Amino acid sequence: MDQTTTVDVLVVGAGFSGLGTVIKLTEDGFDDVIVVERGADVGGTWRDNSYPGAACDVPSHLYSYSFALNPGWSRAFSPQGEIYDYIRRVTHDAGVREKIRFGVEVTSARFDESRGRWTVGTTAGEFDARVLVLGVGALCEPRLPEIDGIGDFAGPVFHTARWDHSVPLAGRRVAVIGTGASAIQVVPSIAPTVEHLDVYQRTAPWVLPRIDRQYPGFERALYRRVPGLQRAVRALQYASREFQVVGLTRTRAALAPIKAIGRAHLAMSVRDPGLRAKLTPNFEIGCKRILLSNAWYRALTRQNVDVVTTPISRVTEGGIVTSDGAEHPADVLVVATGFHVTDSPFFERVRDASGRTLADKWASEGMEAYKGTTVAGYPNLFVLMGPATGLGHSSMIYMIESQLNYLVDAMRSMRDRGLQTVEVREAVQNAYNRELRENTGETVWVTGCKSWYLDAKGNAPAVWPDFTFSYRNQTRDFDLSAYRRTTIDEAAAAPTVQGALR
Repeated sequence: MDQTTTVDVLVVGAGFSGLGTVIKLTEDGFDDVIVVERGADVGGTWRDNSYPGAACDVPSHLYSYSFALNPGWSRAFSPQGEIYDYIRRVTHDAGVREKIRFGVEVTSARFDESRGRWTVGTTAGEFDARVLVLGVGALCEPRLPEIDGIGDFAGPVFHTARWDHSVPLAGRRVAVIGTGASAIQVVPSIAPTVEHLDVYQRTAPWVLPRIDRQYPGFERALYRRVPGLQRAVRALQYASREFQVVGLTRTRAALAPIKAIGRAHLAMSVRDPGLRAKLTPNFEIGCKRILLSNAWYRALTRQNVDVVTTPISRVTEGGIVTSDGAEHPADVLVVATGFHVTDSPFFERVRDASGRTLADKWASEGMEAYKGTTVAGYPNLFVLMGPATGLGHSSMIYMIESQLNYLVDAMRSMRDRGLQTVEVREAVQNAYNRELRENTGETVWVTGCKSWYLDAKGNAPAVWPDFTFSYRNQTRDFDLSAYRRTTIDEAAAAPTVQGALR
């Protein structure tokens, strides 16, 4: 535990972000890279979220690395197990598994200005790294509800992202709190087997039909033998998804056809007018993530399922009491209340040279970064899936690969120019985020609903407010002029600041 490991690049997390980082850096000749992963395997979100019915809501051909297409997807929308297998296969094929240290959790990280390096504490000892890359992901820290008495519940309680597969649900009374992306997959999967299911809904989501199908063997064979065909399908899926950006960021009229589909889907699926009224969204479509399911509404019409819209007052030993005084007995409590996205506890562990945490900085100044990747005051820190990079319509892997372009080019610039550190100028970061806020102010995400896109200040730092190809263009090359940088004077062995006045 007293050992210190010196490394050029330390990557935190072995999900799509961290794995992509080590693959792309290794391809470009950066061999001194270590990935630390708190879990026992790669996969991140797709390792942890193994709840019944877990699947992707982005088309399969679009939800993969562009440099590692998978012609063997079984369905138009991949189930969790296939994505998890895909990530493990890519890790093996790229030959980077030996660079990953599993079961290692980062407990602290602080920048040492005198040396221009990061000191990173972990459960397996200390790391001394020149560059620190955070690939921890936006959906890694489950958000638990603050409900009075939840600790007194006598039965099992677990979050969908920490599903307890040892708990049998058949023939039992189950309560599911939440109606977001996880809940609409869990509920239809468990409803046929449980004795009774109460679904606690605070806000009815917009749900569209899921245009899913199984890929027959001959189609998968075509994708294997004609790689260009899969890339063409991928391009069409990308373009169709990008069309939604017009409605999300520019004119609400473009969302009218999507809204009509959602209303028709609800009307055709739920005949009971009382239940249909409960399930009718009361906010602008797109303000929260649009969900996809063919089974959600049907599950809620089952005789053994009740949708509870009365607010929860408290949890007791034997169930849930709502604000109207009604008692709802339950044997198992499933929490589907999302994640800490704009307030991840991990950012409390990352400190600048003065000791200020990234969490404190973002809480007081707003969650901001430059191009979603670098942060003023934190040299040589690269945050993947950082502020203003999230999407409500398409594949996050596209955004991750855009950031990887930027990161790898930054490493090339540092190598070619002999730089010890790079740190984005605060004025540059501020100007970039002023423009982002101006663009976000006209988007659907700030029309009044409460969602994980928003921070405590009411801004929407979790989402990119434009076409994704515009972000790709911004991050194609590392713009060194936007950064303060230092180099090590070998004779004096002290940092010399370059470009501080320019």
